[in-house]
Amino acid sequence: MRALRILVTGLTLLGGAILPAAAGAYSPPPPDAGFDYQIGGDYPLPAGVSVVSRDWFSGRPAGGAYSICYVNAFQTQANERGTDRPDERSNWPRGLVLRRLGDDPHWGGEYLIDIGSAKKRRRASRWVAQMIRSCADSGYDAVEFDNLDSWTRFNGTPLAPRVPFGKRQALAYARLLAARSHALDLAVGQKNTAGITRAESDRVGFDFAIAEECGRYHECGRYRRVYGDEVVAIEYRRRDFRSSCRAVGDRIAVVLRDRLVSTPAKRRYVFEAC
Repeated sequence: MRALRILVTGLTLLGGAILPAAAGAYSPPPPDAGFDYQIGGDYPLPAGVSVVSRDWFSGRPAGGAYSICYVNAFQTQANERGTDRPDERSNWPRGLVLRRLGDDPHWGGEYLIDIGSAKKRRRASRWVAQMIRSCADSGYDAVEFDNLDSWTRFNGTPLAPRVPFGKRQALAYARLLAARSHALDLAVGQKNTAGITRAESDRVGFDFAIAEECGRYHECGRYRRVYGDEVVAIEYRRRDFRSSCRAVGDRIAVVLRDRLVSTPAKRRYVFEAC
């Protein structure tokens, strides 16, 4: 199921139109290949790295490496002075940004995208389509859509009941994004959310998984039950990195990064692989 996939027929979702898709091919990253998570800024690949994830807007694919395009599709990016990104809060269509909830309690400046209705999901997927197209035009091999589990962001707070969508709506939205990506020959990575079953993953069209802190939360095995060895694990604490290396490091890529995914020019930069 996770081997090279050939897309013979399908649908290309362009704007609101539905057109026949041309034949194409996409595949997940090679299992257990050296990986680096560079969504905080590009820099030369460390020795042994042949798979890398970089930001869709500020990053570029790495020559000779399998390159994954990071897109924050379920939440806004924080507004940045001196930039004009379409995924910033102020640039998303106003009716899709859940301003009344305030920003993410864990990531200041990021606001949830309202995907509570089919109409809003279609509208949001059309907005993200420009980012997916940029990934394809730049030459990326795959795309990862961050914050799939955005419906959980306000759990444990008084605002939790006011989030107007849940897992079912998030997966329906992810399916629209996956269809757009596959039509452009991009593989699709499930980003986090260990509670997705194999059947749910297949319905969406996920091809592999990128799991942050699966060792810390004892979830690496849950991802592997769905995706086998086509999982990339990122840890931000050294003790979790070491335990993940012992548990699954001989089967999947496991890396240690600093939480801000800094470049080597920053003092807080951390990168280690097993």
